[in-house]
Amino acid sequence: MTQFAKISNEEFLNLLASDAPAPGGGGASAMAGALAAALSSMVGNLTTGKEKFADVEETIKELVMEADLLRGKLLQCADDDAMVFESFMACYKMPKNTDEEKAARTQAIRNAAKKAASIPLEIARASFSVLKISVEMANLGNPNVITDATCSAILANAALKCASYNVFVNLGLTKDEAFNDAVRKEIEDMQQESAILEEKVLQRTHEVIG
Repeated sequence: MTQFAKISNEEFLNLLASDAPAPGGGGASAMAGALAAALSSMVGNLTTGKEKFADVEETIKELVMEADLLRGKLLQCADDDAMVFESFMACYKMPKNTDEEKAARTQAIRNAAKKAASIPLEIARASFSVLKISVEMANLGNPNVITDATCSAILANAALKCASYNVFVNLGLTKDEAFNDAVRKEIEDMQQESAILEEKVLQRTHEVIG
């Protein structure tokens, strides 16, 4: 399987645009979240080492480390999402000639659907964490690059929203209402808070740039 982090941007976009079923929305969400994380790291790296920001240097360095880890996680999620999708599709090719085979196939589809929902859920969680970092970067980082923190926040929130729909599309197949309800609640809570956080970054940005 292709490791998306190892190929060029053009190759990834060509794959995304092709008739191949993966990468799709999940992979695109993960990449958007990774871009957001990279932008937050950029703001941090353009803040540290400057006397003007010495009082927040250690905090910024910690935020950069966290953003870098999240970027790596999101890149891995792009690969995982494609792999899980292929496994999911394989379930539909399972034999269904007998009642036992039909039951096994149905259960395999339900299990795969739960896994297929879990990966974009991880993308949403990681993107939400990136968004929280972008808020800190907007408040503490070098104001000369505040619009990069703004872009980070907007991309992270978009990644969260897109990943959420890739979760929802799989929940109907799990037939596990307890799991589905818990996931929907978690996503709803993240989306509500993320809207507030993005607005805070926008307000801070307008304060800085006028």
